[in-house]
Amino acid sequence: MTVMTKLETALAGAKGLAADLKTFSLDTDDQTAKQMFNSLASNAENMAQMLENRVNYLKNQEPQYDQQQ
Repeated sequence: MTVMTKLETALAGAKGLAADLKTFSLDTDDQTAKQMFNSLASNAENMAQMLENRVNYLKNQEPQYDQQQ
C-alpha cells in the first residue's frame, strides 16, 4: 500500500467521521451534546482539510500520483 493510498483512505475516513458527527448533532436535542458533536465535527473537518492539502502536495510533487483513478 502506497503512502498516497494510505492518505486517501485517511482522508475518506476523516470526511466520513465529520459527516457522522454532524448527523449526531442534528439527531440530539441535548444542547451540550449538540455543541460537543459540532466541535468534534469541526475538528474532523480540519483534519480532512490538512490531509487533502497533503494529498494535493504529493500529487504536485509526484506526477505518478496525479492520475484519474
